[in-house]
Formats: sequence, C-alpha cells, structure tokens
Amino acid sequence: MVTLAIYNLKGGVGKTAASINLAYASAKEGFKTLVWDLDPQGSSSFYLGVKSTVKNESRKILNSEMDLQSAIQTTSYENLNVIPADISARHADILLNEMKQSKRKLLSLLSALKNEYDIVILDSPPGISVLHDAVFVAADWVLMPNIPTTLSIRSFETVNDYFKENDLDRSKIKCFFSMVDHRKNLHHEVMSEFYKDKYFLKSYIPYLSDVEKMGVHEAPIETFAASSYAAQCYRDLWKEIRKNCIQ
Repeated sequence: MVTLAIYNLKGGVGKTAASINLAYASAKEGFKTLVWDLDPQGSSSFYLGVKSTVKNESRKILNSEMDLQSAIQTTSYENLNVIPADISARHADILLNEMKQSKRKLLSLLSALKNEYDIVILDSPPGISVLHDAVFVAADWVLMPNIPTTLSIRSFETVNDYFKENDLDRSKIKCFFSMVDHRKNLHHEVMSEFYKDKYFLKSYIPYLSDVEKMGVHEAPIETFAASSYAAQCYRDLWKEIRKNCIQ
C-alpha cells in the first residue's frame, strides 16, 4: 500500500481537485484506491457523492471510538472508496495534541488497511499543525500542488524548511504546478526556474473551467470531459506520479 498526501500550507491551490482526479485515475487503472478526506470542509466527499453517516465520525475515528474500516464508504466508481469528512474534523489538532505518539496516529490507523488497498490518498487541509505532522509521518509521499506565483512558492519553501527543522524526510516531497495560466508571463517564468528543482514534477494542471465544473457535476473531470485538456493533464500527472512514487 502506498499512501499519497495531497498537501499545501496554502488553501485554494487545487488540492482537492488533484486528490479526486488522481484517485479516479488510480482506480481506473485497477488499483484498489481509498480517499481519506481529512478536511472539515468535506470537499472530496462532496465530489464523490458521499456523506458521513455517523455523527462526529471524524472525531470518533481519531479517538479510536470507531474503527477506520467501518467508516469506509463505496462510491459509484469501481475500485474507489472514501472515508468522508464531517465538521468534527476541525477538532483533529486538539484530539491529537492530547495523545501520546500523536505523530504516528494516522500511520497506526492506516496500518489496518495495508492488505486491502493499493493506494491511499489523504486529502489534507491547509496549514501546519499536529494533524499535518501525523500526515507527514503517515504518507509515503507528500504531493504539493503549487500555483506558479511568488507567494505559493514561498509556501513550498516554508514547508521544505519545516521538514528540515523537524527531522522529517524531505525526499518524500514531490511538487507539481497547479492552476497554471499560460496568459501570465510570471507563471512561465516561475515554472522555468523551479523545473530545475528535483522536487518539481514536469506535469502540471492548467487553470481551466473544466476543473471548476467538478463542483457542478460532483464528479472527476474524466467522467464528464474525458477529451478535455484538463483531463489529459491529470492523466499525465498520474502517470508521472505512478512512475516516480509507485513501484
């Protein structure tokens, strides 16, 4: 089982869209795939048409009041399941902060699934907190979408420094550009500069309306615009991730 965390310090950079479209690509190729929605907004759950059926489910999972397996729900897509989020996920930092070995909590929970899934994707909320420490430890790879702007790149550098200062494995960080607007010279300049960095994958996701339409269709792009450029970009990104991160 390979665990991929889709993460960025900043919000609004395309984390959830990447989580859903990469998960769909994984499942379509036959990998038994699970999305764990860790964001209290529950956007991944929404895109996959799933809602939490237990009150305060996220809190109960972290408190070990509920088995992780019992929270898993099927979706309408073959090989693709999801652990939905609810608003109680906002308490994750408080709950983890009270636990011993909090950094290993998610890793411990996921260990029960190692014979059931090939790929687990953690859709992580923005920020750096106790929850994110647990995400970083649980993930085999931390995939960071970055808009090619100065502030977004600064967030990558902040995370990179955080890994270094806290003795986390920086080699598990892989970045890709997201929401790329080819009309902006700055985007081209930033991408050209950072493609030299080993952390950045070559594939990128463009800023196109088809990505935004995921909310209208409540579905991965491939299901309603398979021939679109955005869908092709996600397919290319998945192929590169599979080659670099999944053996």
